[in-house]
Amino acid sequence: MYAVVETGGKQYRVREGDVVRVETLPGEVGSAVELGRVLAVETSEGLTVGDQARAAKVTGTIESHGRGDKTIVFKFKRKKQYKRTIGHRQNFTAVKIGAIAV
Repeated sequence: MYAVVETGGKQYRVREGDVVRVETLPGEVGSAVELGRVLAVETSEGLTVGDQARAAKVTGTIESHGRGDKTIVFKFKRKKQYKRTIGHRQNFTAVKIGAIAV
C-alpha cells in the first residue's frame, strides 16, 4: 500500500515505515503530524484518485529537523569581470510515515 501526498509544493510517494524529507513543518521532534493533500492511494483493491483519495489520511511522526547539503550557485558573465559564488542550504523535516488510513 502506498499513497501520493503533496506538501510544501512537492509530491511524495510514501509507504508505511518510510522516512521522508519534506519542507520544514512546524512541531517538535516526536510529535505527530498529518501530511497535506492526499492525491492517490493504492491498496489491494486498486488505485484510488480524486475526491475519494482526499478522504484518506497520512499520519507520521517528526524524527528530526535539519539542513540539507550545500548547493553552490555560481554566476559568471564573460568579458565583464563578473563572478559571484553563493551557497544555499535548504531546511527540511524528516517525517516517519506511521499510517495510511483509507
